[in-house]
Amino acid sequence: STTVEKRAIREAVLKAGARKAGLIAEPLAAAIGAGIEFANPKGSMVVDIGGGTTDVAVLSLGDIVQAHSIRVAGNRMDEALVEYLREKLGIEVGISAAERIKIILGTALSPPDGQGASMTIGGQDHFRGSPKEMQISQRHVAEALKDPVSQISQIIRRTLQNTPPELAQDIYSTGVVMTGGGAMLDNIDTAIRNRVGVPVSIADDPLKCVALGTGQAINVGEGLKHIVSYDG
Repeated sequence: STTVEKRAIREAVLKAGARKAGLIAEPLAAAIGAGIEFANPKGSMVVDIGGGTTDVAVLSLGDIVQAHSIRVAGNRMDEALVEYLREKLGIEVGISAAERIKIILGTALSPPDGQGASMTIGGQDHFRGSPKEMQISQRHVAEALKDPVSQISQIIRRTLQNTPPELAQDIYSTGVVMTGGGAMLDNIDTAIRNRVGVPVSIADDPLKCVALGTGQAINVGEGLKHIVSYDG
């Protein structure tokens, strides 16, 4: 978020009737909600794949040491699927239909049998404009999502490269914790592990980690005061 966006968010909350309004960095909220212990000197990494952005952060001593954000996440996966179906299979579908396909067939890796599960989708013929139905498989979805998954892997690798060596070593040993709705994509942990070379695990209830972590930050109060910004 830009400074202007942060100010607008804070002012909107205050005008809605809140006595006090603060902001917490999304990776910190995700880490707290996932139960990651980052108050000690050891390095931890959280990767939060939300709707609009993927946020990657290295945490140590209760704060963010290194962080990067990329506007490639769940929404971009839906868009990539729409583009793939139009350009490769000649069928036009909407974003909501693409999201449904992602939820049902979504995978970050091609299935071992080369096709995997399949489903019938309906849309519009890209060339004729007439209604069209066809079968697509998990292989198609994996191909469509290859680029977004690759970009997320690259931002994780870049964050690790910019991390102090001693903390990076901790992460290579203990691994990365993934949160957010995008972490629910089948095999995304394996795909990132293969690309980046670090152990990867998915948080319990990844979809709710940010919300739970924000709530815990509010309730803890003084203990987490330094990671919640109330000014500016």
